[in-house]
This record gives sequence, structure tokens and C-alpha cells, in this order.
Amino acid sequence: MAKLWSPAAFRVLLTICCVPQIMLHSHVSAEEYYIRQPPRSVIQTPNKRSESDPQQVHISLAGKDYIRVSWITDDKEAESVVEYGKLPGRYNTMATGEHTSYQFFFYKSGKIHHVKIGPLEPATTYYYRCGGRGPEFSFKMPPASFPIEFAIVGDLGQTEWTNSTLEHVGSKDYDVLLLPGDLSYADFQQPLWDSFGRLVEPYASSRPWMVTEGNHEIESIPIILPHAFKAYNARWLMPYEESGSSSNLYYSFDVAGAHIIMLGSYTDFDEDSAQYKWLKADLAKIDRKKTPWIFVLLHAPWYNTNTAHQGEGESMRNSMEELLYNARVDVVFAGHVHAYERFTRIYDNKADPCGPIYITIGDGGNREGLALEFKEPKSPLSMFQESSFGHARLKILDETRAHWSWYRNNDSDAVIADEVRLESLSTSKQCWGITDGQESSSSSSSSSVTKDEL
Repeated sequence: MAKLWSPAAFRVLLTICCVPQIMLHSHVSAEEYYIRQPPRSVIQTPNKRSESDPQQVHISLAGKDYIRVSWITDDKEAESVVEYGKLPGRYNTMATGEHTSYQFFFYKSGKIHHVKIGPLEPATTYYYRCGGRGPEFSFKMPPASFPIEFAIVGDLGQTEWTNSTLEHVGSKDYDVLLLPGDLSYADFQQPLWDSFGRLVEPYASSRPWMVTEGNHEIESIPIILPHAFKAYNARWLMPYEESGSSSNLYYSFDVAGAHIIMLGSYTDFDEDSAQYKWLKADLAKIDRKKTPWIFVLLHAPWYNTNTAHQGEGESMRNSMEELLYNARVDVVFAGHVHAYERFTRIYDNKADPCGPIYITIGDGGNREGLALEFKEPKSPLSMFQESSFGHARLKILDETRAHWSWYRNNDSDAVIADEVRLESLSTSKQCWGITDGQESSSSSSSSSVTKDEL
């Protein structure tokens, strides 16, 4: 009997009972020119280092000119220190941070370290070592001004498709990675958080990864496990305090000339909530002369013509859409739906040249597979839709121009399947109510999307 109810068996039973996987069954039209690939198997990345060596190393932006280095050790006596410098093997600065750990049923995490280093110089490569031992890592700080390039991918998971996506992301340089929720797909199986951390370490240790939570990070059970996001909050500490937020589930940060807001789809968002009040205050502080671009990331999409997850972001949209519209947010990115879809500028379910562009990019490589069905007839608000795994690039060229490209995973290759030029709303006379008679109706920058012919 003791063997039957071992910790491993309990975790399996818990997962089967409490976290059933949703399989999305569909068919692909004979007219499709691209054959969608099926899900691929989950991969687990083992720890090949000693108990004292750092593992699962990742970095994140932590305020102006600062980086937070996070890692885990099995050795509970390992120090929370980072040595760093501008030359390999030569560390002339050291910073000390904090550590935490957590218990999840029979699982006990390793020692989770978070150390903030800086001030650092923009566009500069730093070499660093965690805990005074183990391998050397390096990262490059984002630039202080344009141009800047973001890699964007949602619903990543840890499958063979995830591996493919990460390889494509890493094959071309970028400055910051943005992830709108659903990281490890651990779903109560805590060792999968460790496996995920080791899988992404080569990428997340060399460029800042800025993430927000998805439904797969919740990991709560009423009465039995009432506190949600236990693993996520302990492992993926984001700069919420630096942005005046009271929760790791929503925060903002500036990088180059962009203000980026990460919202929480699975914490309170009504007008009386802390998140709503924080968002309203955060938007009010933005100076579009300093940060002419505003981007928002959240998990459950507010606009979605895929048949999967219909309406799941509607309550949040009803609460917060007007705030984003009045602030002239440029783009809202979401995950959750395992497909790619790009909309025109929208406000209140209508095309509006002063509303954000909405993009769903929940196609990183998760184990649940793709959401293959889109509603018919196609909405005139939806500009491009495809059910394929992939990732995207957002390159901001200057204060007014950016280039968006979505890369489909085509086995060993990443193929550009959708790309557009974007124009910031920050200089739109129409959207800011400036009527000096000098702007023709056909030249307003608030139209903001033109097909890229590059």
C-alpha cells in the first residue's frame, strides 16, 4: 500500500483527476496549402550539474539599468551572490540578493535565488557567475534607444515543438523576449518546472525574459491548495515592485522608447480591483515623448475568432478596454489560443483607427496541440489567421515606425508567414484630437498598419 501511494503515484493521480487535458479535435480543409504538424512529445531536461552549481538560470529587467538574475540550487547552503564584469572570467563587481523556496504537497523546491545587479550600461555584454561557482554565463543589455527588437512567443511548454521554436528564436539576435503566459505546462507536476527552467536556460540566461502568467500557472485546488501561482511567483520574479504594483501577476517596465504592460488574466481586474487601479495609475504616468510606444501583454485574448476559448477574455475586456483605448495603446498581445491571429485596430468590437492592434500568439509548442478551427465566415476585423506553431519578432525602428513578422515553424526552418509595418499612435493627430487642418484624411498615422513589401 505504501508503494501504491508514493509521491510519484499521488502526483499522477492528482493530475489525472484535477487537470484533465483538453484535446482540440478538428480537420484541415483540403484547400490548405500548408499541412499542419501534429503535437510532438513532451521532453524532460535533466540536471547534469552538481547540487551546488546553479541551474535554471534566467534574467529579467528590474528597473532602469538593472537586471535580476534568478537560479536554483539543490544545495540549501549555496550563496545568493552574483559576480559580474565586462570581460570573460574577470568579475570586478559582486551583488548579494535574496532566496526563497516552497513546498507543494510532497515536492520541495530547491533554493531559489534572486539577485539584482547594476547599474549596467546599455547595449553592453556582461559576463557573470552565480553563487561563486559553476559555469560562466553572459548577457547583453538592451539598447537605451531605438532600434530595439523583441522576440514574442506564448504558450511555450516543453515539447519537441518547443525545442524547435526556441532554436528559431535563438538563431537570430534580439534584445528582450516577451511571453504572454503559459510557461512550463507543469500543471501540478512540480519537477516539470525544473525541467522547463533547464530547457530555456541557454536562451533565458543570455537575454531578459519578461513573462506574465497564464491559466497553466494557477495550480490551485479549492480548500486543498487555495493559494494560486505558488511555483510561478517563487521562480519567475518580475519587476512588479519597481513599477508600483502590489502583485507579481501584473507590472510594467520601460525599455528603450517602449512602455510595456504585463496584465494578469487570472487575478481580479474589475474597477474595484487593485490591478485596475494600478493600471489606471500606470497609464496616467506615461510620457509619450519618452516612450512613444505602448504594448500590453495578457493571456486570455479579448478578440478571438478561433473556436477555442471563445469569450474567456470578455469580462476583462469589458473592464479594461476603455483604459487602453484612451491611452492609445499600440498593440495588445495575448496567448491561450494555440494559433496565430492578427486583427486590425479595434475598439468595442468595431474597427477603430485609434484602438490597439490585437495579436494572438499562443503557438509556442505546447503539449495540447493546435487550435485548428476558426469561425466562419471570417470576421472583417481579422487580418491574418493560421494554426501553426511559431514565434514573432517586433522590431521598433524609431519613434513612429516598427516592423512585425510572424515566423511559422516549418520543421527545421522558420518561415515568415505574416508581416506588416506598424506606425505608433503617439503622433496621430486624429487620435489625439489635434485639428490644425494640415493633415489629410488619407495620411493619418493612426491607420498604422501597412502591408510590408520587404
